[in-house]
Amino acid sequence: MFPNRVILLGLALAAASDSQAEDALACHAALNTRLTAAAELAASADDLTIELYAGEFEASLGPPLTASASGGVLLRRGDKLAGADAVRFDPDTRALTLDGGVRFEDPATQVLSDSAEFGYDSGQILFRGARFSLTQNNSRGAANEILITQEGELRLDDVSYTTCPPESPDWELLADDIDLDTASGIGTARKIKLRFKSVPILYAPWISFPIADARKSGILTPEIGSTGRSGNEVRVPVYWNIAPNYDATITPRLLTERGLQAQTEFRYLTRTSAGTAIGQYLPDDSQLDVARSFVNLQHRTWFTNGWRNLIDYREVSDNQYFEDLGGNLSVATTTHLNRSLGFDYHTANLSLFAQAQDYQTLDEAIPPIDEPYRRVPQLLVNGNWPNGPGPFAIGIDAEVVNFDKDVGVTGWRANVAPRLSLPLEVPGIHLEPAIAWDYTSYELDNTAPGAITDPSRSVPIASLDTGLTFEREIRLGDSERRVQTIEPRLLYVYIPFRDQTDIPVFDTITPDLNLVQLFRKDRFLGVDRIGDTEQVSAGITSRLLDLSTGRELLSATIGQTYYFDDRRVTLPGQAPDAFERSDYIAELRFLIYENLNFDIGHQWGPGDTGTTRSEARLQYRPAANRILNLAYRYRRDSLEQGDVSWAWPIAKNWNFVGRYNYSFRDRETLEEFYGLEYESCCWGLRLVSRRFISTRDGIRDSSIGLQLVLKGMTAVGTAADKLLERGILGYSDTIR
Repeated sequence: MFPNRVILLGLALAAASDSQAEDALACHAALNTRLTAAAELAASADDLTIELYAGEFEASLGPPLTASASGGVLLRRGDKLAGADAVRFDPDTRALTLDGGVRFEDPATQVLSDSAEFGYDSGQILFRGARFSLTQNNSRGAANEILITQEGELRLDDVSYTTCPPESPDWELLADDIDLDTASGIGTARKIKLRFKSVPILYAPWISFPIADARKSGILTPEIGSTGRSGNEVRVPVYWNIAPNYDATITPRLLTERGLQAQTEFRYLTRTSAGTAIGQYLPDDSQLDVARSFVNLQHRTWFTNGWRNLIDYREVSDNQYFEDLGGNLSVATTTHLNRSLGFDYHTANLSLFAQAQDYQTLDEAIPPIDEPYRRVPQLLVNGNWPNGPGPFAIGIDAEVVNFDKDVGVTGWRANVAPRLSLPLEVPGIHLEPAIAWDYTSYELDNTAPGAITDPSRSVPIASLDTGLTFEREIRLGDSERRVQTIEPRLLYVYIPFRDQTDIPVFDTITPDLNLVQLFRKDRFLGVDRIGDTEQVSAGITSRLLDLSTGRELLSATIGQTYYFDDRRVTLPGQAPDAFERSDYIAELRFLIYENLNFDIGHQWGPGDTGTTRSEARLQYRPAANRILNLAYRYRRDSLEQGDVSWAWPIAKNWNFVGRYNYSFRDRETLEEFYGLEYESCCWGLRLVSRRFISTRDGIRDSSIGLQLVLKGMTAVGTAADKLLERGILGYSDTIR
């Protein structure tokens, strides 16, 4: 009941919305119901009726009125029971006193004590020599006295708590006294001590904490770790509950090889706005003798007229900040940081978007001419009316944007592309002819001498999209029923040639070929180029479904595009495309057996051109703590990587976890970590050693993480569970 709340909150030292405190908060919310239920027995003024059962009963009508019972006594009020060897009623104090083998139970709690007193007038329950247990997390504890007042306040003296069984008390929390005030939602505790394997690992002379969903300022669980580039690391998060809709987490981060860094996360939520502001500052990096910083602001505002404001601003003090201080490869390889201010508006048929956007380029290998353009500003309009005039659907895309940067051609671009289609649907058949017109004009600056400063382009687009769906039922015995589908699709596109060599390229690229791109009408992403073509894209998908569960057992797709003529429109530096057919694109996903899944995506050229791209993944997960992943990725002239990750029991209570990511092209390991997990009935331990590439130029780093998890309470040490969740697909944290 209530002691569990005391321990969870007391040990966390503060309940916050930080990721380290979220699990404790969930427990606190659930336990608040139990706390209230226990207090009801003393606090209910509306119904003082108590049913009494006893082997022997004596009463004197007095005056004064006296009563006693023995031979085994049972008192009941609603779903709460109290029992004892004997009970007596004291007319002076108007209290029931229970002696010998006292037992109190409700659906969530059990309390055993030497004696107990239930006061009618005072509305108090007092247990002496109490031992308690909670059904939800199998926790237990003891207190010299437990007092529940009519006002909902609980006072506990000389308290102990653990989730370990009596025969194996591996960890225990002790406190001299704990007060829980349910009216204010605040608890206090004095002289808190945590022992693990009889060794003290935590002490606090006084703490204050919330006892419900309310947040409370205080210290969160510290994190400890080590890295090769920055030395040993200690984080001590401090949570500040500024207001019901504002809070902050201030984290001093000590890096023994670099210095003391301050990290701050401020969160806010108002009726119309929400956001997060993150600031990190290292005043003096002892390795570089410079100050280093990072700022990140994410903001949203909703206006009453339907508009919304979006702010995304990120900036670092130097290009190597994430490599030295980021902590993982995905952050360390960041090449650009977005900085934008935007406004958008959406209705059922119309979307408007306006923004000013800039980037901070971090990769010094990118020359200024290749850095992305600033959009100052950009205006976008998208309209879609599927129920247009008559049977037609109409739509429009429009854009006005100014591209700017310090080197190269700059200027304005305006684009408008109205479209008209006639979707026809009958069961099993889809047919949609469509036409569109794309017009783009430019006003350019910083062009080469004699170059056109106001080029424009106008091009029609015609298409016909059609698809069929066939189904058949397959019976495998009397109980197993399957449905197989065959879904062919054809897309015909015609775009005439327009000379676009005088048009600059601001934000247009040629995307990788995939099943989505296969059925797009333009082979470019961006409107600086509209690719000329006359083509047919053909694909076929087949699925196998289990009718009893709705589960997809198999999905297979293959497709290719056929060209009737050469494509002459290109991006600068590219040769015209004279292939008569595109690469084949194929995807296959199927359930091999029970918990064994296999996915593969493959792209290969016609004839003897060979494989262009390939990805494959095999996952075996027979249980939450048993998972094995095998993956392979290949891209011609770019990368070839293999990846294996696992979490698997190797002995009773022991799991072996790890990941190995290898580049066959570079003949080197990109990332590897190995670890052991130990789980007992009430605590767990993780030890993970990691080595990985931490910079864009291939410099390696290493780290060691140790995490102690005390079930029903908190985790101490490095957040090793986050590394495992990120690195092992499907990993489930079973130590909680």
